[in-house]
Amino acid sequence: MSAITERRERERAQRHQLIITAARELAETEGWEAVTTRRLAERVEYSQPVLYSHFNGKEAIMRAVALEGFGELAALLRAAQPGGLRAVAGAYLAFAAERPALYQAMFVLPTDVKFAHAETPPALRACFDAFVGCFAAGHPRRELFAEVSWGALHGIAALAENGRIPPEGQADRLDVLVTQFAGG
Repeated sequence: MSAITERRERERAQRHQLIITAARELAETEGWEAVTTRRLAERVEYSQPVLYSHFNGKEAIMRAVALEGFGELAALLRAAQPGGLRAVAGAYLAFAAERPALYQAMFVLPTDVKFAHAETPPALRACFDAFVGCFAAGHPRRELFAEVSWGALHGIAALAENGRIPPEGQADRLDVLVTQFAGG
């Protein structure tokens, strides 16, 4: 590969990442409704056709944002895993609270990212594996327990984000999940 080709590929990858970063920033400050290809083009100082050469519309940009988010969440959950379910669950809830627009792209807004499927992206599988790892290797239903734990945490995160449950009860909710469901 020539030096010119390598440089062009590097520049394309940088533009690609710039678009993803701009979408995340715009969503976090103004919400996903504000993320349009027109606004992104202005923000990254490229034309809309350049954006479309990277992504086939807003949904594709949101998918890229979600996949990046799954990679970040997987790293956080892996780092918390030695502390067991309590630590993993706490890291998950903190992630959701600190990055609400990213969390929406990952779990709330429509996307073609497949869960529990042969096409599940590796970063998403790594998130799930962090939950599975919280249960003993010999546990006969450890994947089911991981799914239910994750589902409960998603419910808590969504209700907290919408202000439907008070934030001061978050530690108690986490305690109930860990002690009653997972046995400590």
